[in-house]
Amino acid sequence: MANSKKTIIMNEILFWKQNKLLPDHYCDFLMTLYSEGNEIELEEEVGHKNSVIAREKRKKILLFSIISIISICLLVALFMVSELVWLIGLAVGIVAILFMVLAYRFAKKNEILVPILHIGSALMLFGLSVKISVEYFPTNQFVLYGLLIINCFMWLFTGFKFKLMYFTVSGALGIIVLIGYQIMNF
Repeated sequence: MANSKKTIIMNEILFWKQNKLLPDHYCDFLMTLYSEGNEIELEEEVGHKNSVIAREKRKKILLFSIISIISICLLVALFMVSELVWLIGLAVGIVAILFMVLAYRFAKKNEILVPILHIGSALMLFGLSVKISVEYFPTNQFVLYGLLIINCFMWLFTGFKFKLMYFTVSGALGIIVLIGYQIMNF
C-alpha cells in the first residue's frame, strides 16, 4: 500500500481513537497492522488532527465563523452608517442574494451550513427592509408594518415550500406579534 494511503488511514484510526468511535485496543491493533510495527517513524506524520474528518470539521467551523461575521458586520454597518446608505444597502442586498444562491447550491450536498446561510440572508433582508422604511419613509409607519408583514409572509412561504421549520415558526410568530401590536395600539 502506498505510504500516503497508509498515512491517511492511520490519521483516521487516530481520529476514531481520540473520539471513542472504536475501542482503544481495536485502534491500537489497527495502528500496529498499518504501521507494520514502525509506529515511531510515522508518529510525526500521523495525528488525529490530520484526519480527513477533522480537517472538514475545521473547514466548516471556519466557514460558519466567516458567514456569521460577515452577516453581523453588514447588519451593524447598515444601521450605524448614516452616509452612503444606498451603498451599504446595495452591499447588504448583494450579500443576501449571494447567501441564498450558496444555500441553494449547498443544499444539494446536504451541508450543515445551509441553515446559517438561510438565516443570514433572511436577517439581512429584514434589516434592509427596516432601514429602507426608516430612511426613506420616517413618518409613515404603514410602510414599516407593510414591509415587516411582507418579510414574515416570505419566511412563512419559504418555510412551507422548503419544509424549513425555523422559517415557518418565525414567520407565523412575526405575523402574530405584528397583529397583536396593532390590536394593542388601537
